[in-house]
Amino acid sequence: MARRSGRVLRAHPNLLILPLLGGIAGIAFVATLFGALYAGGVYDSGGAMLYVALFVIYLVETFVASFFAAALVAATRSVFHGDEPTVAGAMRQAWDHKWPLLVWSVIAAVVGVIIQAIESQDNIVAEVLAGLFAVAWSVMTYFVVPVIVFEDTSVTGIFSESARTFKDTWGESIGAMGAINLVTFAFVLVGALLGVVTFLVVPSGIGVAAAVVVGLSGIVLGLLIGKSLTGIAKTALYVYATEQTAPEFFEDMDFSGLGGDRGSSSVGGRI
Repeated sequence: MARRSGRVLRAHPNLLILPLLGGIAGIAFVATLFGALYAGGVYDSGGAMLYVALFVIYLVETFVASFFAAALVAATRSVFHGDEPTVAGAMRQAWDHKWPLLVWSVIAAVVGVIIQAIESQDNIVAEVLAGLFAVAWSVMTYFVVPVIVFEDTSVTGIFSESARTFKDTWGESIGAMGAINLVTFAFVLVGALLGVVTFLVVPSGIGVAAAVVVGLSGIVLGLLIGKSLTGIAKTALYVYATEQTAPEFFEDMDFSGLGGDRGSSSVGGRI
């Protein structure tokens, strides 16, 4: 799954622009908000105001990430249909689903604050429970963005469809996540090593600055590739699970052994 997602990305490198824009928007927001929080002394005061601030951070960050993920998913499906995706067109499709994305972001922010509140307890049991809940939440919501983009369903339907799709494709979903995480780590590691090599090779006067630029560029590129591959793989899995058709670039892949409890026949029953 990860290798075939790489084929899509090589054929359509402009897909990298969408996670890049999402990352820039997210970093800009967090930097601005954290600066305001420190200036206002919210971190020193703690209490309810801190959790309100956390909610705002989770809400905006989730919306920004989900919006650009939705754009990437929409662009990827255009590729699967034989079209040439554009950044502007993908963002327009994501904007068409802004309200469901906002509702999802509010729910995710509430859950995030709850998990953070549980983890903040000085109790190992609470920390373990928070960790287990976070993993279960991640699994259940793995396909939330594709559901929002491709389906016209209720709020509860968003979560049920996401969980059902993960159940039907859990073998490849887990495999894709693991493989893409390894690929991302490899790219990030290469970027960091390039920074170290630059520092050792370039004269000391500008070596530090050059190493930082090269290293950070490599790391950012690795993270962008990982984000893009994740979105592509997720879209391919969702398209097959709902349409029972192997997308373009994935025709030679055997989807019949995805590992879901109900198998491919149950997927056909959902159509």
